[in-house]
Amino acid sequence: MTTKDKTASKSTEGAATSTHPKTTVNYVTELAERAVLVPVGAGLTLRDDLVSTVKGLATRYHTRAGLERELKRFEKRGAGARKRFERRVTRRRKRVERELRQRRRGVERTVKQNRRRLEREVRQVRKDLEKQSTVIGARVGGVKARVEELVSNAQGSMS
Repeated sequence: MTTKDKTASKSTEGAATSTHPKTTVNYVTELAERAVLVPVGAGLTLRDDLVSTVKGLATRYHTRAGLERELKRFEKRGAGARKRFERRVTRRRKRVERELRQRRRGVERTVKQNRRRLEREVRQVRKDLEKQSTVIGARVGGVKARVEELVSNAQGSMS
C-alpha cells in the first residue's frame, strides 16, 4: 500500500466509526436505540443500588446485637435532633418575649409621656380660663355698675 492508500483507508475508517450518523435513517435508528437503552440502563443501575443496599442492611441487621446497635444509633440521632429543635424553639421564644417586653415598655413610656403632657396642658388651660373668667367678671361688674348708673341717671332725669 502506498501512503495515499493508507490515508484514504484511514479516512474511510474514521467515517465508519464516527458517533455522528451520516444518513437520516442512521440518525433515527440511533435515537430509537437511545430511547430504549437509557431507561433500561437506569433501571439496571437502580436494581444494583437496591441489591447492594439490601445486602448492606442484611449484614448490619444479621444479628440481634447488630439490630439493637442500629436502633440505639437511630435513637441517639433522633434525640440529638430533638434537643437541637428544642433549643432553637427556646431561643426564638425568648427572643420574641424579649422583643415584646421592649415594645411594651416603649408603649408604656410613650403613654406616660403623653398623659403628663396632656395633664400639664389641661392645668395650663384651666389657669388661663380662671384668669380670663376673673377678668371677664370684673369687666361685667364694671359694665353692670355703669348700666345701673345710667339707668338711675335716666330715671332721675325723667322724674
